Amino acid sequence: MIHYLIIDDEPIAHRIIENYCENLSHLQKKGNCYNAFEAMQFLNENAVDLLFLDINMPKLSGFDFLKTLLNPPKIIVTTAYKEFALEGYELNVSDYLLKPFSFERFIKAISKTIDSTQNKKGIAASSTSEMKSNSNSFFLRGDKKYHQIHFADLLFIEAYGHYTKVYLKNEMIVSPQKISTFEQLLPKLDFIRTHKSFIVAKNKIKQIEGNRILIDEYKVPIGQTYKENIIMLL
Repeated sequence: MIHYLIIDDEPIAHRIIENYCENLSHLQKKGNCYNAFEAMQFLNENAVDLLFLDINMPKLSGFDFLKTLLNPPKIIVTTAYKEFALEGYELNVSDYLLKPFSFERFIKAISKTIDSTQNKKGIAASSTSEMKSNSNSFFLRGDKKYHQIHFADLLFIEAYGHYTKVYLKNEMIVSPQKISTFEQLLPKLDFIRTHKSFIVAKNKIKQIEGNRILIDEYKVPIGQTYKENIIMLL
């Protein structure tokens, strides 16, 4: 579990980050601070793995605050000011998110920030407990809930950094599981790997054209390594 702290003087920024983090089951909020001095006191009493840090705050800027930390955790800067990006990277921040930022951009920042060995450890520990299957479905943890995923509702799966997007008929769930875990779990008679980043349901394929597969309104690529898999379907 990755424990995070939000440091920002704007309450709406806290809500946006919290809502994004709720979709990532291995992130857990440790606290909220609205200026650098609150954050100093909080960090004197609590340990966190990740800071979401705003730059433009009253009394003490985010970067000045960062310079006071002897052993800072991972830092993702969240700001409306792109001109400070170079200074941020000189201070070894993991990523620099310009407000307003999308959920996809947020996921990229998290993937880039979290150490791969730490993430793998979390995935390995959770893979059996969070993905138990039976003949028709499996349970998947996402957005801090357990979802029962019926094989019949599954369109395709996409690897996305350290995460995986599970596309269903009516929704998409972000999971911390690796695509290789899904490949082992899904029935091979019903699902096929088409690309290093995609697994699709065979019966959801509408068309195959060139190096693409059409599933609903989605276009899924066919990787060179996996073309033989597709040929066997024809």
